[in-house]
Order: sequence, then structure tokens, then C-alpha cells
Amino acid sequence: MTDPLAALLLGILEGLTEFLPISSTGHLLIAQRWLGARSDFFNIVIQAGAILAITLVFRERIVALATGLGDARNRDYAMKLAAAFIVTAVVGLPVRLLGWELPETVTPIAWALVVGGVWMIVAERLAERRGGGDGTSVTWTVALLVGLAQVVAGVFPGTSRSAAAIFVAMLAGLSRRRDAAEFVFLVGIPTMFAASGYAFVELAADGALGGEAWTDVGIAFAAATITGFLVVKWLLGYIEDHRFTGFAVYRILLGAALLLWLPAGD
Repeated sequence: MTDPLAALLLGILEGLTEFLPISSTGHLLIAQRWLGARSDFFNIVIQAGAILAITLVFRERIVALATGLGDARNRDYAMKLAAAFIVTAVVGLPVRLLGWELPETVTPIAWALVVGGVWMIVAERLAERRGGGDGTSVTWTVALLVGLAQVVAGVFPGTSRSAAAIFVAMLAGLSRRRDAAEFVFLVGIPTMFAASGYAFVELAADGALGGEAWTDVGIAFAAATITGFLVVKWLLGYIEDHRFTGFAVYRILLGAALLLWLPAGD
């Protein structure tokens, strides 16, 4: 397989899996066995493509929030987005500096996929049973827990940042699936920009930015952006009338397959 084709497939895979609650890390782990491992810079760039995609999806919402801070509801929502991001940054930065993260190898990722799938099924059922409130209002509790959930997802590769945060939000009272996903995705924009920017600065400081095949990088970036945009648009419509159960079952099957068929040290 040619390098440009491999880059295209990796970009598409990133766009498909970054925002679906199925773990992009687990899928990229599998893909790199056949498509070849890529540099950290390449991985940052394709994630940047995914960030651009979700920014484009929510561009009108972002503009409305930025220009409508005079409205009490907009201001309240924006403050809670900021609070969730601040929690992620304040807790997540020390965690990263201290190196508190499981290795991106088969066993921990596979178990995270399985446990996360079970968690999704249980959490969605519990959220539906709890009820309470109107299920559409973002509370301060929701905002703070979403921020913490993003940190936990970073410590456990394979957990899925979107899955962890969406289901924590639902359990905390934001029971309407689309509203929970929208809040989590909006928080994810500054969070992912910050994480990617920090990783880029680290690579630059280490002199690890040279020697890239820029055509491959560009192809992967474009593929991740286009695919991510289409996936998020589809997902927001899908969860209006469907549970996350299908994603949960898929995670469990994928995790089991990883544990059975791939060497634990890979």
C-alpha cells in the first residue's frame, strides 16, 4: 500500500472515531499494525483536522455564544463551558506532567473498550430511570463533572473522551442525549485545541518536527476534517431517536477481539 493511501485511510479513521463513543485510540492501534506507525506530529495533525470539523459543525452556535453574551442564558451556558474547560486544564495538566497515563498497548485499551461499553449501557439506563428536572439544562454539576471526565479519559486510553463525558453528563441530569453530546462536543473544541497545541510545543522543543512527508500529512488532515464533519452531523441526528447501545456492543466486541487476537505487548 502506498504512503498517501495509508495516510488517507488513517485520516478517515480518525474522523470516524474521534467523536463517536468508540475510542479513536483503539482503532488507530489496530490500523497501525497494517498501515504502519506514524509520527506524533502526524497524529497531532489528524486530530487537528477532527477539531476543525467539529468547529465547523457548531460554527453558528459558537458565533451565537460569542456575540450573545448580553443574553443571560447564553452567558450562563458560555460560563459553564468555560468552567468545564478550566477543570480539565487545571486537573489535566498536572496529571500529564506527572505521566499518569496507562500505556497505549493492547491490554489496557481492550479492557477500557469492554468496561466502557458496559458502562455506557448501564449509565444510559440509569439516566433514563432517574429522570428529574427537564433533562435539558446544563447545571454547574454537569459542567464540573464533564471537565473531570475528560481528564479520566486521558488517563485511560481506549475510554473515549466523548463517551466518558456524555454519560457523566447524562447521569448528572442532562438526560437528553443530543444536549449532552452538544455540550461535550463544544467543551471538546478548546480542550482538544489546547491538548494538541501543548503536544505540538513539546515536539518543537524536542526538535521532532522535521522529516515529515507533507503530502501525506495534508491528505490525512483533509480526510479527518471531511469525515469528522459528516460523522458529527450524522451522530447528532441519530441520537435524537436512538440509544447508544449499538456503540456499546461494538466496543465490547472490539475489546474482546483485541484481547483474543493481538499480542498483549503491541
